[in-house]
Amino acid sequence: MGPLRHDPRGGRRVSEAAPLGAVRRSHFLAGFLTLVLTGALDQIHKWWMIEVYRIGEKGRVRVTPFLDLVYVQNKGISYSLLDGLGQGPLIAVAVLAMLALLVWIARAENRPLAVSLGLIAGGAVGNAVDRVRLGGVADFFLFYIKDVFSWYVFNLADVAIVAGVVGLLYEYWSENRKNAGKST
Repeated sequence: MGPLRHDPRGGRRVSEAAPLGAVRRSHFLAGFLTLVLTGALDQIHKWWMIEVYRIGEKGRVRVTPFLDLVYVQNKGISYSLLDGLGQGPLIAVAVLAMLALLVWIARAENRPLAVSLGLIAGGAVGNAVDRVRLGGVADFFLFYIKDVFSWYVFNLADVAIVAGVVGLLYEYWSENRKNAGKST
């Protein structure tokens, strides 16, 4: 609760803090805007890579000694798991996950939590749109170390999802530290 101030209309002291509903609305708005921007940026990038840059015609493009641009359509989930399942069930799972994330965003108690959830939901939206539009998720980035190690091919939506999960872990960790400090 914020500091108290004098109310000139009635002489009583009132809180300057915004009502809980207004605070939660601002958290929801931050999370929802993050979702929309993340999904939009992911789709714009994928459109540019496929239609303008025409990565599919170029094959493997070396960017650095450890990063190439490629075009892979992932019909499954991470590491092409469940690629034989078909797009319908994967789209349904993505929609259900996004709805659950929207509810979680609406209940977020702070802005970093809402933004982290927005990153995850926005990435899920971007990849779900690919499944509907392209029949699979468009991935472009390949990290590797010579012939020793090769990471799976990923896209901006995947980066957003991972960043959101890191944000959730940070929120969980910082909340636990705060609670541990209160109990000592």
